[in-house]
Parts: sequence; C-alpha cells; structure tokens
Amino acid sequence: MQDADRLDALGAIGIARCFNYGGFKNRPLYDPSINPNLDMSKEEYKKSAAPTINHFYEKLLLLKNRMHTTTALQMAQERHAFMEAYLTQFYQEWEGKV
Repeated sequence: MQDADRLDALGAIGIARCFNYGGFKNRPLYDPSINPNLDMSKEEYKKSAAPTINHFYEKLLLLKNRMHTTTALQMAQERHAFMEAYLTQFYQEWEGKV
C-alpha cells in the first residue's frame, strides 16, 4: 500500500496533483529566491507555504529511494526520471531559453 501511494505522487499524475494542490493552497508556482528546505520537521512541512516547485525537492524526488518492492522501485525510477526531465524543461522555459 505504501509503495502504491508513493507511486501516485510520482510521474505525470504526480506533477498534476502537485500543481493542483499548490493552486488550491494559493502557493506561488516558483520563486527562485526561495530555496527548498530539505531539513524540515513534520510540523514545518505541514505549515509550509513554499512555492510548488520546491515540493518536488522537499518530498517528491525523495520517494524513489523509499520504495519497498523491486517492481515499485522500477516504476518509481521511470517516473522519477520523467519528473527530472520536466524540471529541466520548466527551468529552461522559466529562464526564456526555449
């Protein structure tokens, strides 16, 4: 069950869910002056109003290494790679390079 929940947070659907939630919480999409906080406590994480892109680093990109089964790990690796490619494209577009 835990692997399934984590897989749901990765890949294309995970990205869609992330931005949907960020919009619901009225969070900024991205702010290059606000770095991801990788050392948050559970309470800090729950209260965070950080930009949505930060959530990729603070949680989503960490999920791949938390899978329990070999099958889930293989699926997570593919979805993780997709999310990394998405972020590369996002930053290029943000900076007006593509």
